[in-house]
Amino acid sequence: MSPLIQASELAKQLGRADLVLIDCRHELAQPEAGKQAYEQGHLPGAVFAHLDQDLSGPKTGRNGRHPLPDPLQLAVKLAALGIRTGCHVVAYDAQGGMFAARLWWLLRWLGFESVQVLDGGVNAWLAAGGQLDANPPNITVGTFEAKPQNAKIVNADTVLDNLDRQEFVVIDARAPGRFAGEGETLDPIAGHIPGAMNRFFQLNLQADGRFKPAETLRSEWQVFLDGRDVHDTVQQCGSGVTACHNLLALAVAGMPGSRLYPGSWSEWCSEPGRPVARGAA
Repeated sequence: MSPLIQASELAKQLGRADLVLIDCRHELAQPEAGKQAYEQGHLPGAVFAHLDQDLSGPKTGRNGRHPLPDPLQLAVKLAALGIRTGCHVVAYDAQGGMFAARLWWLLRWLGFESVQVLDGGVNAWLAAGGQLDANPPNITVGTFEAKPQNAKIVNADTVLDNLDRQEFVVIDARAPGRFAGEGETLDPIAGHIPGAMNRFFQLNLQADGRFKPAETLRSEWQVFLDGRDVHDTVQQCGSGVTACHNLLALAVAGMPGSRLYPGSWSEWCSEPGRPVARGAA
């Protein structure tokens, strides 16, 4: 199954009993904006998942802005949205997939394979002639067994230890300015993890907000990695959200195997003893 689904293909599947549509729209600066947009109009039958409340765990001040949720509790929340064994999940947003990719990755982390992201999100749906409605969905609570794939993640201690061992390279999905330590507005300390490389997640997209073709992504990522094995990479960002966009892009490119540092920069910079680098490299 491709990690992406096109609006025209989704339109043919609309109304299927096994289809679960999840609206993941969100704005970091206005956390309730996604829910408000959903209530004004969403894909027919879609349910809403809130990044902070549904797709993240409790914050402690030391585990980042969007901590990885407990897998069993996450499975219960997702089941309450109608996700169940044997269903087909399609996640979408209005931000080029940056939030839908989080749900895509979380489900894959739980061992759930039948999940795709709507390429281009709401805008692509409307451009293809799709309609939105504001009707509340009928939700049948589902059930599925969470089987966390913890080989897909690394923690802060592993990243810290790697500064000396250099067994993998960290790839930061934030904008170049934030990576360099300029114009930081979300986290209390500016900069990046020493030795990290910067691949802004927006580079995965075309001007219309859809992902670049698989062959283009593959070529660009191969040039960026410069001979490194993708299995020897770890993706991070500000809080473990847009890093999932890079992981999704790699899956589209047919280059799986990278891991996620879920706490990312917001966790890393919360501990005074962890080193900080600044500048473009």
